[in-house]
Amino acid sequence: MFFRDIVGQQEVIGQLIKEAQAGTVPHALLFCGPEGTGKLQTAIAFSRYLLCRDKGTGTESCGTCPSCVKMDKLVHPDLHFVFPVINKSKTAGRSTISDDEIGIWREFVLENRYFGFEDWMNAIDAENKQARIFVTESESITSKLSLKSVEGGYKIVIIWHAEKMKAECANSLLKLLEEPPAGTVFILVSDTPEQMLETIVSRTQRIEFKRIPIAEIEVSLTGPGYGLDSGNARKIAHFSGGSWLKAVKALRINAESEEFLDYFMQLMRFTYARKLKELKSWSENMAAGGREWQKRFLEYCQRMIRENFICNFHEPELNYMTEREEQFSVRFAPYVNEKNIIGLTNVISDAQRDIEQNVNSKMIFFDLSLKIIMLMKQ
Repeated sequence: MFFRDIVGQQEVIGQLIKEAQAGTVPHALLFCGPEGTGKLQTAIAFSRYLLCRDKGTGTESCGTCPSCVKMDKLVHPDLHFVFPVINKSKTAGRSTISDDEIGIWREFVLENRYFGFEDWMNAIDAENKQARIFVTESESITSKLSLKSVEGGYKIVIIWHAEKMKAECANSLLKLLEEPPAGTVFILVSDTPEQMLETIVSRTQRIEFKRIPIAEIEVSLTGPGYGLDSGNARKIAHFSGGSWLKAVKALRINAESEEFLDYFMQLMRFTYARKLKELKSWSENMAAGGREWQKRFLEYCQRMIRENFICNFHEPELNYMTEREEQFSVRFAPYVNEKNIIGLTNVISDAQRDIEQNVNSKMIFFDLSLKIIMLMKQ
């Protein structure tokens, strides 16, 4: 990850480069702001910049020195990651730490670049378990920072979702934040810094990541790697709400939307006509898909219900649909109204919850279709 790979946040990046060049990098930084605005990505790019041997007075890492080569695989010995994990340890007095999952973490970060907390939970098969940063983590960090820098430069610790630190862990880190070893930089990353201990926050330099301007997201979507036409780029940019993560997810949904729209139209037509035999077959087809695919379809259903309800207000600038979705909605929208909108969103939410809990998916989708039959007549 380089600075050039980050969408928006040029003001933040400029500030970080200025401090690095002046040799005034704070020993503890807090990157905070909405999810999907590039906080972790900037932390990694800044770490690369600090550790790069041949950047000179430039505003970007060289990309070719031994340090940058290690950063390409996130294996630089002076960069340490801390992130929420599920406690799998069976050893008394020793909880699971980030190093236990570092292989999965590196692969996940390199493959996804922009991702959210729920994406990481899915990657480690968390299911309904709570991921935290446990007290043993502070002992691991202290041990690592007690050693000299392997390559003679900075020692950097990135703590992703720092608000997930258990109180014991956060309190153990206080002394390190107050009196860090020479050349150490902590970068704490959080979507919700208000959930962190005030004593931790007060010992950091807070850097706010603002929502990315819609125009910048639109330009990025029409550029290399994406190449969307201006119309689709504009719709996705507006849908993103200033989050590049949302924009990327919308791209994926957009790619699947043709298939999802077909299934959604079948569901609504069969339920309206009360064709139980066809709905049984439809449920079986849905059950054949994987859990993640089923979850994405239900997210799509939620979006289509919301978009069709908004259609009734006849304010086109409030809708974000493809041309084919708009064509279907011309006739379908009147059936989504103030009498059934809450019921429809609730039954789909119930189905999403049941999918998460591994209930039989054939039963989930057939039950969903029966409930929609009743709601569509309202």
